[in-house]
Amino acid sequence: MQEQKTQNFIKSTAILAITSIIVRFIGAIYKIPLFIILDRAGTGAFQVTYNVYNLALNIATAGVPVALSRMVSSAAAEGQSDLVKRYFKVAMPAFVAIGVAAMLIMLLLSKEIAALMNNTLAAPGIQVLAPSVLFMCIISVYRGYAQGFENMMPTAVSQTVEALSKAAFGIAIAYLLARAGYEVQYVSAGGILGVTIGLGLCVPILMWYKRKIDSSMIIEAKPQKLPSSMQILGKLMLVSIPITLGSSIYALVTVIDNSVAQGRLQNILMLSEIESSSQFGLLTYGTTLYNLPASLIVPVAISLVPAIASALAKGDGNEARGIMQTSVKLMNLFAMPACAGLMVLSGPIMIALFSQWDKLAANILSVLAVAAFFLCFQLVTTAILQANGNERLPLLSIPIGGALKIILSYILVGKPQIGILGSAIGSLACYIAICSLNLVFIKNKVAQSPNFINAFSKPLLCSTIMALVARVAYNIIYRLGSSFIGASRSAVIVFLAIAIIIAVTVYGLLIILTGTITKDELSLVTKSEKIAKILRVK
Repeated sequence: MQEQKTQNFIKSTAILAITSIIVRFIGAIYKIPLFIILDRAGTGAFQVTYNVYNLALNIATAGVPVALSRMVSSAAAEGQSDLVKRYFKVAMPAFVAIGVAAMLIMLLLSKEIAALMNNTLAAPGIQVLAPSVLFMCIISVYRGYAQGFENMMPTAVSQTVEALSKAAFGIAIAYLLARAGYEVQYVSAGGILGVTIGLGLCVPILMWYKRKIDSSMIIEAKPQKLPSSMQILGKLMLVSIPITLGSSIYALVTVIDNSVAQGRLQNILMLSEIESSSQFGLLTYGTTLYNLPASLIVPVAISLVPAIASALAKGDGNEARGIMQTSVKLMNLFAMPACAGLMVLSGPIMIALFSQWDKLAANILSVLAVAAFFLCFQLVTTAILQANGNERLPLLSIPIGGALKIILSYILVGKPQIGILGSAIGSLACYIAICSLNLVFIKNKVAQSPNFINAFSKPLLCSTIMALVARVAYNIIYRLGSSFIGASRSAVIVFLAIAIIIAVTVYGLLIILTGTITKDELSLVTKSEKIAKILRVK
């Protein structure tokens, strides 16, 4: 029985890990063609609306599935099928009511919400997004119910459908509206409509999964006395509210920072709303790319928690320390070259992906590329703390980093020589602060803390050389190639691709020649034995 539970846990973790990678990748990639359609001002309006969506998503889906899954799991384990059904029957109407109220607020007060964000161009997008809040409340109850039976497929399938739908419908609708000549705010709303459609499609899928789960449920012989609706809701809120607060902190910080930054652009630098939205659009281009390296680190962070917890459960502190050290090195091996490449090739990347040559845009991406590394480091250090039973400590570091971000944005964005770049600098400072505090916590709370110097030294050397090679190679290829095929966007894409291939090849050779990675350190990578054999890694 215990072995079966362990297998179920491993299977569930694997399903969610794979889904998380797919969803994050789609979420990062689909915005690139969408932002080309929207242009700068439309991109700025879209991102304001999307950040409101992210905040609503965290509030609606972070705590409720976890809390409900715990309650359902406990009741199901005791064979109390009537109690399981009772939990669902009480939770669903309660959260539908919350969703309807939130939807009406967004529909009726969309202009006021957009004004609070200092971008009234976002108002149509907020209206279009309003039904998605109701859908999210419904979806969170269904997902929590299924997870209570250790069935992660409904969550995985619905998340994938949501990601694919918001990409396909969002791009298609925005393109059609742009072709029809609609104003930028309506094209932006069309892009966000994909989110609402995707979430709406998830509801019937989850309803089908619930019927399938219910049909296989064993009916209890002697029904127990059931708790009242208020008792169930009280228990649900007691568990879900702390989780929701912890998960929603950074999303709330981002929404506040957006409002502060655009307010400073308009009130201090005296930019019009369209101009400030365009500036925010440049920031959004960079933000979209700086989220990509983090998607590479998600599988490392997900694998880290159970691996460390297992080693600690066996009382093997040395194994736990080795896993932590390996995870930090793997993070560096993936994140450092990705972030270094974004930094040194920021200008060509902006041209290749967004058809934007703008010194400010390139500078924003360069700063955010450095911030991206610290974002990746934060994921790993947070996972280390969580695996060692210190899951509450990151809840201290994130608000401190978020407050620093808002303060710096307020100060720097209002300076004419800095402008919207100040928001990117605020993000960098935020993640540096979070990582610094996490390191202090690890040093003081984790008995077998990893040797961070050893985990950083060789990857940093290899990434630095790779970055220099990438920049020099691009400059040489550009000077030679532009005289033959010109310097159009298509040409830049070709030059950039060649430079990246050269840089990746050099980096691969460097990590092998310097012995940066060992066979054991490939254990978190799929098919590591085959990779090690091909690369002749010891």
